[in-house]
Amino acid sequence: MVGLMVITHNQIGAALIETATRMLDSCPMPVEVISVTAADNPEDILQQSGEKLARINQGDGVIVLTDMYGSTPSNIAIQICENHDKNKKRGNAVVITGVNLPMLVRLLNYPNLNLQQLIDKALSGGRDGILFCSNRHDG
Repeated sequence: MVGLMVITHNQIGAALIETATRMLDSCPMPVEVISVTAADNPEDILQQSGEKLARINQGDGVIVLTDMYGSTPSNIAIQICENHDKNKKRGNAVVITGVNLPMLVRLLNYPNLNLQQLIDKALSGGRDGILFCSNRHDG
């Protein structure tokens, strides 16, 4: 089974996981959440994240979701995945940025898919969950 890690600013990831698992009545995948605050030392978070990633990787890979590309959480995610893959740990680790609730719910609804299939589900769930819902277009 593919593992899931969410690394975000403050409590965004924890709130998303809590909401998604409440909606689904369970959390069908191994999940770890890392909350990054302005007071945190990025090196400490990097080490903690690497240990948690290794713990949830059961051999089928890990998807790491972050909130915003180029931010500290995404930089940490990219680095731990590069370190993980460089050290030839079992199963690949990949990063997807722009996490949102539809993306997360889509992932958690398909826990038995392989890594590539889950990447596709995450991307489609994230895109399909963004809609313009107003009838006003005049700016």
